[in-house]
Amino acid sequence: MADSRLQVIENDAWQVGILPGTGASIAFARVKQNGQWFDLMRSTPESDYDDAAKTSSYVLIPWSNRIRDGHFRFRGKDYQLKINFPDGTAIHGAAKEWPWKMESKEPNKLLATFNSADHPNVNFPWKFSARVDYRVDGPNFGTTIWVKNEDTEPFPAGFGTHPYFNRTLTDPSDTVELQIPCSQYFVLEDCMPSAGPVPVEPRVDFRQMRPLGTEFVDDCLTGRDGEKPMRLRYTKSGAKLALYFDPLYQDVVIYIPEDKPTFALEPVTNANDGFNLLDNGIPGHNVFILEPGQERQATYTLQVER
Repeated sequence: MADSRLQVIENDAWQVGILPGTGASIAFARVKQNGQWFDLMRSTPESDYDDAAKTSSYVLIPWSNRIRDGHFRFRGKDYQLKINFPDGTAIHGAAKEWPWKMESKEPNKLLATFNSADHPNVNFPWKFSARVDYRVDGPNFGTTIWVKNEDTEPFPAGFGTHPYFNRTLTDPSDTVELQIPCSQYFVLEDCMPSAGPVPVEPRVDFRQMRPLGTEFVDDCLTGRDGEKPMRLRYTKSGAKLALYFDPLYQDVVIYIPEDKPTFALEPVTNANDGFNLLDNGIPGHNVFILEPGQERQATYTLQVER
């Protein structure tokens, strides 16, 4: 019996499961190789369908990554968010813990919406709304995110997605090669910067295609080279993917845990601890300000390359 929490969109190249009631998260994203479906992203067990952090990918909104101590200042006023991560930060936005409303569903696309005014205790001091549009079209799986200021005063914002990719696709001995067109990164301490970006060091220089490797990485890259895509290549299966993202996505968080079968590549619009970088006048924060009624949007597309 199908799980009522799960909605599936698909075509000949993609099969994507979506959980509108769990922050509009993705339960699985599969690609077809040699006539069979394989999990490109980590697959979510049904027992975890109600926990966005354990899904294949989830939406980060209205900020991405961490806010130091859950505290920031904006235009001379202090704001304290609920700490929601063991490292003492407020992390990954305020909308993934809440159910989103499925506005429309067709075989190849789904639109879900969220309004913070509909839920008590949303972890953000201003009212905002959000939309996410998932769709598959030929070799492309696209995600478009909107965030809108529903309040009476301006606020800082950002967003992103947090997809986890499998290290292997069709063959247990697969290895992954990766290319990220970013020439700068932030020097981090406890995953947060205290200064602007600097040129990438060899450890996180993925400008040329190279093996993913096994060394632990948890870094925020920036300085994108135009609109060049990121690229993934699975060496045994021969599968190739390009990851295109709109210019608003200035940063990429790359997370490679040790001894895990997955890694994360997160297209995000703001740097780690961006709200505090903004307040401290540190360049590269990439936080945008939304005036009342104003919204921003951006699209991120995974393309299977034949």
